[in-house]
Amino acid sequence: MAEAVVEERHLIKSLRWWDGFTIAMCNPGFLFGFLGYTYGVFGVLGSVIMWGISAIIGMILTWIYIEPATMFPNQSGGISLYANEAWRKYTTFVGPIATFGYWIGWSVVLAIFGKVIGDLVQSRWFPHSTWSVYDGVVHLGLSNFIAVGVIIGVWAFNIFGIRPAKILTYVTAGLLFIVLIVFMFVPYFTGDWHSSNVHATFPGPWGGTKLVFVYLFLLGWSSWACEVCATFAPEYKTERDTHIALRSSAIFVVGVFILVPLGLGGVSGIPSAATAEGQFYTGALQTIAGHTFGTFLVICLLASLILSMAASTADGSRALYGISRAGLTIKQLGKLNRYHVPGNAMTVDLFVNVLLVLFISSNLAILYMSNIGYILAHLLAVSGFLLLRKDRPNWPRPYKLSAIWVPIALFMTFLVAFLLVVGAGAPHLNGYGTWTDFAIGVGVLLASVLLFIFRRVVQDGERIHFREETPTMPGEGDWPEGFDSPAPIAPVAS
Repeated sequence: MAEAVVEERHLIKSLRWWDGFTIAMCNPGFLFGFLGYTYGVFGVLGSVIMWGISAIIGMILTWIYIEPATMFPNQSGGISLYANEAWRKYTTFVGPIATFGYWIGWSVVLAIFGKVIGDLVQSRWFPHSTWSVYDGVVHLGLSNFIAVGVIIGVWAFNIFGIRPAKILTYVTAGLLFIVLIVFMFVPYFTGDWHSSNVHATFPGPWGGTKLVFVYLFLLGWSSWACEVCATFAPEYKTERDTHIALRSSAIFVVGVFILVPLGLGGVSGIPSAATAEGQFYTGALQTIAGHTFGTFLVICLLASLILSMAASTADGSRALYGISRAGLTIKQLGKLNRYHVPGNAMTVDLFVNVLLVLFISSNLAILYMSNIGYILAHLLAVSGFLLLRKDRPNWPRPYKLSAIWVPIALFMTFLVAFLLVVGAGAPHLNGYGTWTDFAIGVGVLLASVLLFIFRRVVQDGERIHFREETPTMPGEGDWPEGFDSPAPIAPVAS
């Protein structure tokens, strides 16, 4: 008789708060992916106002998430797992719905920025490339195949563990910082910033306010994303690192999301519809820095988008990993590879995003579809903060927010719910979304419920529990030094 020894792998505690802050530097990349659209709708000054408001909303939400992040330091998956902890006393379906909504919001970053990178590379170095291949849905050109290559490259960096991903993160974050400085401050000194380019328009129904709410719904995908720092809670060395990473990154994003639209918009003005997806950055950088240094800055901008993609696949895969470990989706997503990262979940991200590049032509349509689940995840998480305060008042809170944050969280719950209803319910107002995209976004959430049922009934051999009893204090495995207390594994005869 021999015993097979099965190694239980854990996420490694190797991150400090500045690592989390650097990962959150992906947020300016999200701004670059969508800024051209808001210029076209609201003008430069209107975009500054819209991005500033959205970033402040994201900062408030991020600060609220500090408390549950330190309550559940071993929960990988970020805000969607906090939503599950809060809501499973009332319904077990919140966990899978919140996590798949959160995952799809982060996952599509690969497809969106892969396509933006492809467009930038083609416009700068291959402007005369016109060939295309029709796949039955989309005419695929050079930019599409560049996008697929970048997606595969980012997946490869992440699949080999946190150390190479950290190296990539620091290199790309450093290059991004150069671009931010150029856009935020340099145009005022070079004379390329012109006040005539800066104005605001707020068109549409409800005196223009309905379109504001629709775009605040869409902008949440970009400017609420500092919560990414919470996803890595099991990998920080201390709870203090978690707290500082969340707070510092949220403050940083507010400044960047106001100064970049203002500085860049004063140079570029309103881009044409054909260049709004990202190509207009090339011309703006050439104007500010000239041909040679402008080309270097385009490379820095490309690096910032790669940073966003790397953070996305790391974050989304950990959400799927965490929910699988919690028993809310199929077991295969809850496994770590030999580099101690969720390799299976990352590979799911890879295939989903390659398909999006090949079969969906509009970035904004992809964003609208995915944002339904992402904003819903925020709604369930911020309302979950209130439930945790009510149902688990004695649970250890290494960082407990003051009492004033309870009414603030209540207000934010109603605000996020309002933006979700108005934004998701008006796909045509953004000019790109359709009710088909709405159906796809809702379909992802329904699929999460089916996978949850499959996990409970087929893989675990249990009955479906529509609600679960929740502990009022941490038990064994909830508060250890490592990630989890694995169940004993029975010996296997050979």
